[in-house]
Amino acid sequence: MPVPLDEYPLHQVPLSLAHVASTDRNAYDRSYFNAHNRTDDLFLITGFGVYPNLGVTDAFALVRRGDHQSAVHFSDALGDSRLEQRVGAYRIEVIEPLRSLRLVCDDPTLGLSFDLTWEGSFAPVDEPAHVMRIGRKAILDACRFAQVGTWEGTLAIDGDDYAVDPATWVGTRDRSWGIRPVGEAEPAGKPADQDPSLHWLYVPLRFDDFAIIVIVQEQPDGFRILNDATRIWADGRVEQLGWPRVDITYKSGTRHPEHAVIELVTAEGPLTLEVDTLLGAHIHIGGGYGGDADWVHGQWNGPSFSERLTYDLANPSVADRIPFGVTDHVARATCDGAVGWGMLEHGSIGRHDPSGFADLGSVAP
Repeated sequence: MPVPLDEYPLHQVPLSLAHVASTDRNAYDRSYFNAHNRTDDLFLITGFGVYPNLGVTDAFALVRRGDHQSAVHFSDALGDSRLEQRVGAYRIEVIEPLRSLRLVCDDPTLGLSFDLTWEGSFAPVDEPAHVMRIGRKAILDACRFAQVGTWEGTLAIDGDDYAVDPATWVGTRDRSWGIRPVGEAEPAGKPADQDPSLHWLYVPLRFDDFAIIVIVQEQPDGFRILNDATRIWADGRVEQLGWPRVDITYKSGTRHPEHAVIELVTAEGPLTLEVDTLLGAHIHIGGGYGGDADWVHGQWNGPSFSERLTYDLANPSVADRIPFGVTDHVARATCDGAVGWGMLEHGSIGRHDPSGFADLGSVAP
C-alpha cells in the first residue's frame, strides 16, 4: 500500500517510500545534536532515529552535569508519516531545511525537558562516505552531513532551569543514514579475525568567520580508514585542509584527551588548530552508542516506551565502563588567532601504535 510520502517526487528506486532500497536489517536514518554554554557546567546530547526494516523509531537525550549523567529514552513502532519526526514526548520540527530546526522534549515526569531552536551558523557540509567491515561483512556503510550553529530556548533538569541564549549556547549536529549495527544483536556466524581496537577522532568547531570539521579513524598500526579536514566559510566556500596530523595529550594514567594539536594545510601554507577539552559526556553510557549496556538504538521496547536513567560517574560500576567507549567533550579551540567552540569526540580502545598504546590496558604515562 502507498504511504503519504508517495505523493511527492522523492523516489530513488522503484519502491514505495514505505520501504528503503536496502533489505539489511541495520538500515537506519538518524539525527544527532549537542548543546553547551562554553563551560564545564552542562553538556546536552540528543538524537532521533528511524529503523525502517525493524519497524522502530526512537529518541534519546543525555545530560552531563558534574559527576552525574542522566538519560531519557523514547521508543515506539514506526508509522508511515516520515515527515513527522516524533516519538513519545520528543519531536523535531524542520523550520527551514538545512538552517533552522526546533527540538522539543516535554514529558515533565522524567525530570528533563527542553524547547530549543537550532540555527545553523554556516552551511552544512558533506562528510566522506564511511565504510567499516568485520571480515567480509560491512557493518557500517553510511553517509553524513554536519553543521555547526547556535541554540535558543529553554532547558530544565530536576528543577533547575536554564535560559538558552544563542550568544552563548553553541553546538554541532549531523544527519546520517545507511546501515550500522542497530536493534537486537545478530547471529554471529563465523567469528571474524578482527582486532577490536578503535581509534576515532571527530572535531567539529564553530569560529566567528568559519567552521572546521576534522575526522580521523585509524587502525591499530595507524593506517587511516577515514580522513578529512574541511573549513566552511560564511559565503559557502568549502576549503580542504590537507592531511591532518594529530598530537593528543592524554591525562596521565588514562586515555582522557586533555589537549590536541592538529596540523592542517591551506593553499597558502600550514594552519595549526589547538583544542582543549572541558566537560565530557560518555555516549556509550545511556546514549546508545558503542556497546551501551542500557540502551540500544533501534531495539524494540514495546509500544509507547519511555524511561529515565541516572548514572553516578564516580560509582566504580559506572566508572569502569568509561574507558571502553566514545566520549564527546565540550571543546575550546584556537586557530590562527581566532577562538572557537564545539566538540572533541574521541575514543581510543585497545592497541594504537602511534599513541604508544599496546593493548586494552595501556594508558598514558
